[in-house]
Amino acid sequence: MTTDVRAQIGPRLAGAIYDNADGAFEVLALVTDPAEAARLLRRSAARFAVIVRDIRRADGEPFAVGSVWTTSDRLVRAGGAR
Repeated sequence: MTTDVRAQIGPRLAGAIYDNADGAFEVLALVTDPAEAARLLRRSAARFAVIVRDIRRADGEPFAVGSVWTTSDRLVRAGGAR
């Protein structure tokens, strides 16, 4: 994974929780294979996909996002190796 892609993903590793104006999300998985990311996001130029679940919704179903990490995003809980 390139440094550029890593910067776009930000701290969204599996297990992380972050929030922004759209909701609060638990990261379930990180997909860095471009072909799989493109399939999940249904676009040809995807470099990564983050599978998340909105934890503010009781019926929150997992879904894929391909948005880059911005200053509007706030890490609530770090993910990764425990």
